[in-house]
Amino acid sequence: MTVKAWGAHAADKPIVAIDIERRAPGPRDVQIEIAYCGICHSDLHTVRSEWAGTLYPCVPGHEIVGRVSAVGGEVTGFKAGDTVGVGCMVGSCQHCAACDEGLEQYCERGMVGTYNGSTPDAPGHTLGGYSQRIVVDEKFVLHVRHPQEHLAAVAPLLCAGITTYSPLRHWNVGPGKKVGIVGIGGLGHMGVKIAHAMGAHVVAFTTSESKRQAAHDLGADEVVNSRDPAQMKAHATSFDFILDTVAASHDLDAFSSLLKRDGTLCLVGVPEHAHPSPNVGNLIFKRRAIAGSLIGGIQETQEMLDFCAQHCIVADIEMVRADGIEAAYERMLKSDVKYRFVIDAATM
Repeated sequence: MTVKAWGAHAADKPIVAIDIERRAPGPRDVQIEIAYCGICHSDLHTVRSEWAGTLYPCVPGHEIVGRVSAVGGEVTGFKAGDTVGVGCMVGSCQHCAACDEGLEQYCERGMVGTYNGSTPDAPGHTLGGYSQRIVVDEKFVLHVRHPQEHLAAVAPLLCAGITTYSPLRHWNVGPGKKVGIVGIGGLGHMGVKIAHAMGAHVVAFTTSESKRQAAHDLGADEVVNSRDPAQMKAHATSFDFILDTVAASHDLDAFSSLLKRDGTLCLVGVPEHAHPSPNVGNLIFKRRAIAGSLIGGIQETQEMLDFCAQHCIVADIEMVRADGIEAAYERMLKSDVKYRFVIDAATM
């Protein structure tokens, strides 16, 4: 079937309207009419070949919310009319140790990304959610239980939400824990909301005094200007866990030194250039750790969506038309969004 979409034909070409082909639903497939798709910084990096391996035409988008319009004969978990989501992956080997443990994002043969992943469907790689429709194996489709009026703001949960929820959950964030969130952007604002809902004492780190009240409004108990040595020193050796969402190269020692013994600094932002090498002694003498985390498995992503529905958590968004994607990209580069752009698929 032919579907309208927005994509790029080369790294130096803009996002434009294109026609793409979607397969007819197979026995275990779910066909989804897309209502909303979030714009992730990963989309921009991929479209412009800032990360290696972009395949063209490139149709980005892995923060998808829509409704089921058809299901294959062997599908048991979904029916036409269901409100559903699709996140960052649409396939994995389903046989390795990671997949067996519900950690498909760490599939030993490589997960299949919602876009730019290998597939037998034309054109040989997956095409994402900047489109009217998508067909996905039911194993990688998620139930969305938020109310109708929240659906556009649910879309970024499929990437930004699970990217922050998974490490917070893995490192047992909750009541009695002091947790730092570094960066109050697309990822960070979700980290603050989720950590607050988990019952932790949340400290937001920002380099901008203008974001202080906004961080409190998101749920931060305290806000620290990370450029102020006195404010940073006041929190030395006091954190159980710090989630660093910043995707630019910066000094990790400034934050690892704030950890208690056995505390963890977890990185979820991928910088264009490597971070300066951390001070090893800073880690050794307090048994501190610097770790990383990548989205979440399907079971955990469903858990995140249900948790967010229960706690009325959604992203703070600005809606854009499909013909405004390029302008949104340019604004993202200037950090001129609070906090996520979402495409109205009705404008495709």
